[in-house]
Amino acid sequence: MTSNTHVVVIGAGLAGVRLARRLGELGTPALLVGDEEHRPYNRVLLAEVLAGRYAPEVISLPAPGGLVRTRVTGIDRTARQLHCADGSSIAYDTLVLATGSNPVLPPLRGLFTADHQLPEGVHAFRTMDDCLGLSKAVRPGVRAVVIGGGLLGVSAARALAVRGAQVVLAQQAERLMERQLDPNASRLVLRHLLDLGVEVHTECRVRDVRCVGGAVRSVEMADGYALDADLVVLACGVRPRAGLAEQAGLAVRRGVLVDDELRTADPHIHAIGDCAEHDGTVYGLAAPALEQAELLAELLAGAPHARYTGTRALTRLTLTGRASPFDLAAFGETEPRPGDDVVQLADATRGTYRKVVVRDDRLVGGVLVGELGTVGALARAWEGAEPLPDEGSLLHLLTNDGGS
Repeated sequence: MTSNTHVVVIGAGLAGVRLARRLGELGTPALLVGDEEHRPYNRVLLAEVLAGRYAPEVISLPAPGGLVRTRVTGIDRTARQLHCADGSSIAYDTLVLATGSNPVLPPLRGLFTADHQLPEGVHAFRTMDDCLGLSKAVRPGVRAVVIGGGLLGVSAARALAVRGAQVVLAQQAERLMERQLDPNASRLVLRHLLDLGVEVHTECRVRDVRCVGGAVRSVEMADGYALDADLVVLACGVRPRAGLAEQAGLAVRRGVLVDDELRTADPHIHAIGDCAEHDGTVYGLAAPALEQAELLAELLAGAPHARYTGTRALTRLTLTGRASPFDLAAFGETEPRPGDDVVQLADATRGTYRKVVVRDDRLVGGVLVGELGTVGALARAWEGAEPLPDEGSLLHLLTNDGGS
């Protein structure tokens, strides 16, 4: 079977769905090709599904009309045709890769069974199937080890603890979320997890997954210390899903290389979202993916001057549910350079922390934990990159909770 469509988008995540919907609104219908059996969903909210706050259908995305569920196995650039696992082929005039990213699986002994599958009880945490598998396995008292203390690991550990699991989080770096947060903010994240009963080990490397009868039983650290485990969650980061592009001969570095029109070296193929690398950057965040989708929709619908110049991305984590809520946001450079001005406000009783970094009278970064009423105003000042009028205006931005 061969179907003919002008624009074909591979990937039914946030970026692909936003692009297809926007193209439809602009009068340029697109065919969306997704390889998951579930309705398209907001991956950012998977931790809230795991925590039991949302049912899976609550995080579904309003999918556009043209959606095909199949796995693309190859791109024939000469014939402009996709080959699919079900034997079908799909012709395109313009192809958009919105294939997202894959979880990084660490090189641990015992991580895979003889048939290259994860053992029973070991889960990645990237897809709805991963989330549903974890939800089915978690119960009060179950011993869970989360490997990785970044944004995803913290979210998973928190969600499992809310569900009553005995959670241990193992982080190789010296502190939690070290890529986004400064040491003070990391300590507040640590305190929040400890208050939930999560046991946190930093500066420790996992070396081995021990299984009995095909099911995980413990996790061994590099120093020989073993953690009993009924569940293991792998939250070791993601890497761009660029295999299709690579096989098709497109330039791939960390992600699929694109220019300011989000176009690959092949003028008929574009890439957006987690799989795309623009000007040396792979963002791996929702906001840049959505911005790229909006801009590419304009380009494909005929807007001649639209150009992508990068996104000033803000990392935000909001954890709610039955336990106490926890909010944080980080943007730009959270660590100052020599000569920078730093303003910090902390309230240990309320567990709040606000810090901004100013360079040459411009806001270059900040981190906020708890009570994020000011985040909107601060983010706008940062995104605008305009000189701050005076020190009083910065203090106003930090303390004005109506700013969002």
